[in-house]
Amino acid sequence: MRERLSQNPLGVMQGRLLPKYRGRYQAHPVGSWQDEFPLAAELGLDCIEFILDFESAELDPLLSVDGRKLILNLVKENEVQVLSVCADYFMDAPLQSEDKINAKRSAEMLDQLIEISPEIGIKNIVIPCVDKSRLTNSDQHARLIYALSKSAERAEMNEVNLALETDLAPEDFLTLLQKVGSSSITVNYDMGNSASNGFDPVAEFGAYGEMISDFHVKDRLFRGGSVMLGDGDAQPNLVLQLLDGLNYRGPIIMQVFRDDDGYASFRPQYEVFLNYLKSYK
Repeated sequence: MRERLSQNPLGVMQGRLLPKYRGRYQAHPVGSWQDEFPLAAELGLDCIEFILDFESAELDPLLSVDGRKLILNLVKENEVQVLSVCADYFMDAPLQSEDKINAKRSAEMLDQLIEISPEIGIKNIVIPCVDKSRLTNSDQHARLIYALSKSAERAEMNEVNLALETDLAPEDFLTLLQKVGSSSITVNYDMGNSASNGFDPVAEFGAYGEMISDFHVKDRLFRGGSVMLGDGDAQPNLVLQLLDGLNYRGPIIMQVFRDDDGYASFRPQYEVFLNYLKSYK
């Protein structure tokens, strides 16, 4: 498979190569994010998926002119790109919020991200609709569809995907995508989250596989948390086979289990994943 997927950018979720920021499992590492670029380059990774948090948005380099210049300098120096951003911002401030003022602010943040994406080279903005921002009723579905429909044309013009991450069953997720009805609204596929939800990858790919534009590598136990890659209920070989069958050419992002150090737990899982790629027949 490595030969067939050799064109796919292989990257890391921001912060996975660094110590935890303020003890948080996943967060934009304020003050040390620059240090991850040479570490990624040393490992032979192609890209870093940035994180935009709600609580530290004003400190994120993505949202300032000088910050974006620094990102581009690091990209050039290390030959490590930023092709995607995981907008965890929308977990704390969902686009489908019932509060109209909050929803409007979130929509404005999404449009800002869309506008700056071409400057950095970002092709995917991942919008999480899980955990605190999961979709639990028809009203939330309707508000999300409305918000995405308003931003879809802007996304198309800027050639950026709005990749949704949800815990919806395959057919329900497909229905949501069809109701928005835009080629710019795509899927972030997280194989660990799907395993935790007990979803069948074959059914998922059958429903919306061709809409996947961003892929997260993770392992989780069924109805449980993240574990070291290979120790959980994800099915990497099957998922890779399905991706290959669709001629997937988007980024492959390592969002694997982490310890306090980050790098120490990432390195062995990276080797495991490379072996999955090499051993696929």
